[in-house]
Amino acid sequence: MNNSANTANVNVATLDSGTWAPGTPTRTVKQTLRIYFTEAKSEFLIRLRLPGYVIPTILFPLIFYSLFGLTHSQAALARTTVGAYLLATFGSFGVIAISLFGFGVSVAVERGQGWMMVKRASPMPRFAYFAAKIAMAMLFSLVMLLLLFTLGIAAGHARMPFTAWAGLSGTLLLGVLPFAAMGLAIGYLAGPNSAAPVCNLIYLPMSFASGLWTPIEFLPKAVQHIAPFLPFYHLGQLALDRIRGGFTTADWVHIAALTGFTIFFLALAAIGYRRDEGKTYG
Repeated sequence: MNNSANTANVNVATLDSGTWAPGTPTRTVKQTLRIYFTEAKSEFLIRLRLPGYVIPTILFPLIFYSLFGLTHSQAALARTTVGAYLLATFGSFGVIAISLFGFGVSVAVERGQGWMMVKRASPMPRFAYFAAKIAMAMLFSLVMLLLLFTLGIAAGHARMPFTAWAGLSGTLLLGVLPFAAMGLAIGYLAGPNSAAPVCNLIYLPMSFASGLWTPIEFLPKAVQHIAPFLPFYHLGQLALDRIRGGFTTADWVHIAALTGFTIFFLALAAIGYRRDEGKTYG
C-alpha cells in the first residue's frame, strides 16, 4: 500500500514538473509552443550579444555592397543592373554566413561545453533546440536583408517590381535551410576549436567560386566548370532569377540540387549526432 502511494506521489510530482511519465501526456500544445518560443528567443539574444557573430554576418554584406555595388550601380549586368545583381549575390553571401556559422560554430562549442547533455536531460522537446537555431538564422537573415535592400534602394538605385523583391526575400530566407544543415553537419563532426576554421575554409573559397563576389561569367573557365557542383552557386542563381523575372526551367535544377545537398548534410549530421550519443551515453 505504501509503495502504491509513493508511486502515485512520484507520478504527480513528475507531471507537475513537466517531465516524462510513462503513457501520460506531459505538456499541452500551448506549453509546447511556449517552450519553442522561449528557446528561440534565448537563441536570438545569445547571438545578438556576440559582436563576433553579429558584425561579420550582418555588416559584411552591407560593407561589400557599398564597396562594389555603388560605384556603377546603374550599369547593365547579366540582364539586370549592377545594383540589383549584387543585392542577390551579397544577400546570398550573408544568408549563408548566418546559417553556416550560427549552426556550425555554436553547435560545436555547445557540444564542447557539455550544453548538449543539459538539453538532453531536460524535459524540453529535442527538436526545440534545432528549431530555435533555424528561427534565429531566419530572423537574423531578415534583418540583414532589410538593411541590404534599404541600402540598395537608397544608394544603389535598385528598382524592381514588388514581386521581384518578395521573390528574392522568400528565396533567400528559405535558403537558410540547406546551409543550416551544412552547419549542423560541421557542428557535429568538428570540434569546438576547429569548427570556425572549417567553416571559413568552406565559406570563403565557395563564395568566390560560386560567383557571389564576382559574376560567374568573369571567373576563370575552370572555376565556372566547378561552380555547379557547389551549393552556394545554386542559391545565388535562384536569387538572381528572382530579380530577372521569375522561374525558369533551370530553377528546378537549382532547387533539386539544394534539396539533395540538404539531405546529404542532414545525413552527415545524423552520423555525427549518433556518434556523440554513443560516446556520451553508450
